[in-house]
Amino acid sequence: MNFPIRILVVGCGNMGASHAKAYHAMPEFQICGLVSTGASKHKLNADLGGVYQLFDSYAQALEETKPDAVCISTYPDTHEEYAVMAFEKGCHVFMEKPIADSVAGAEHVAVSARTAGKKLVVGYILRHHPSWIKFIEIAQQLGKPLVMRMNLNQQSHGYMWDVHRNLMKSLSPIVDCGVHYIDVMCQMSRSKPLSVTAIGARLTNDIPEGNYNYGQLQIRFEDGSVGWYEAGWGPMMSETAFFVKDVIGPKGCISIVAKDAGGKGKSDSIEAHTKTESLRWHHADIDSNNEFTNQDEWIDLTDEPDHQELCNREQSYFLKAIVEDIDLTDHMDDAVNSLKIAFACDESVRTGAAVSL
Repeated sequence: MNFPIRILVVGCGNMGASHAKAYHAMPEFQICGLVSTGASKHKLNADLGGVYQLFDSYAQALEETKPDAVCISTYPDTHEEYAVMAFEKGCHVFMEKPIADSVAGAEHVAVSARTAGKKLVVGYILRHHPSWIKFIEIAQQLGKPLVMRMNLNQQSHGYMWDVHRNLMKSLSPIVDCGVHYIDVMCQMSRSKPLSVTAIGARLTNDIPEGNYNYGQLQIRFEDGSVGWYEAGWGPMMSETAFFVKDVIGPKGCISIVAKDAGGKGKSDSIEAHTKTESLRWHHADIDSNNEFTNQDEWIDLTDEPDHQELCNREQSYFLKAIVEDIDLTDHMDDAVNSLKIAFACDESVRTGAAVSL
């Protein structure tokens, strides 16, 4: 691979802008174009010094710039098409989650990456966060079965409600956000998921009939572990207990305590979604009087990256995968499987029945 790696950035909103800023700061990458259908590319280009070529059409940009790699941060209903086009042009791909807006689409993307012999890295941002890595590590020490409790409700308004309404044209909240936390649960349990059940509700007329903006899913694993995840979007959502990240096992529990990020007005803040601040590790050991023998441990990691730094680390991993020819088979399989589980939950919401995996 010759340096710099010429990369085309497609989608210039929240995540696309953050990834572009990472490439802009990395000498190993050279942005060869910014693509969006609206004005976001102009704002991003101005933020980056106004030095990049702008495109309205992805196909045109791909043909004219002939990039080595493509960063896809568009809405999910374009992911499959855009990724396959990139692979057919011989490009590596970094793609925001989810990998596609259907299971068949996700499998198509993974097969296309393998056929082209190119790298596909999916933006599972929590995999790059030191505190989340530690959270998973401790959860794996709590014994089996595990009870995994997580949510991320967002009282979205203004610009973020526009973003969420656009997302819900193709995906529900428990699919779009849920793939992150399903991925975390699978890492924690290291067990095969067996079945899912889920519930949902349409709390606004601002989204199409048949869609829902609140959902909760439950997963059963082969080892007896269980997990739930809750996600709701919109101006009607409650900010009470919107940030729950808690895992219980026979030996105790580990919890993320986001004292500031879990506060008022933070539920639709992208910056707050990855904040951990503190881990609280409770030990279940008791003496003959049933009293605890150990005090809770508070773990405050000094490495607490903000949202931009996490995006920088994602792109450093993308670079590493390309340069060192890392085998991404497991990475791609995990991205497809977490989406399969999320769509099974979506099916359960719509049918009212449990879905076997």
